[in-house]
Amino acid sequence: MDEEFKKLLIENGADVETTIKRFMGNEGLYLKFLMKFPDDKNYESIQEHIAEGNYEAAFNDAHTLKGVSANLGLNPIYEGASRLVELLRGKQPEEVDVEEVNRVKDELGEKCSFFRQLLKEHA
Repeated sequence: MDEEFKKLLIENGADVETTIKRFMGNEGLYLKFLMKFPDDKNYESIQEHIAEGNYEAAFNDAHTLKGVSANLGLNPIYEGASRLVELLRGKQPEEVDVEEVNRVKDELGEKCSFFRQLLKEHA
């Protein structure tokens, strides 16, 4: 991983150093998995399920995205997905604060788009 790319990730909230340690110091392996993130479809599933009012499925998608982003050290995405998970956890449809869920979903989408673009530019 070149230093400029690493610096951009870190400046934008990614925890690169800790995550590389989690990958047993294998920067190449970390990069291999990181570069697969743009293909992850969990955010698109979140959007679809929220639009349908299927909050349980949206919860599951957000929970999966939370795990993926945590494993990759993409902390801004992890934090947004975590917030969405907590907004949806154990809620019946009538208990969901739809306005807040949509606000958090949109913020999460911006973070996902940003990192996808950054990764594509440095592929």
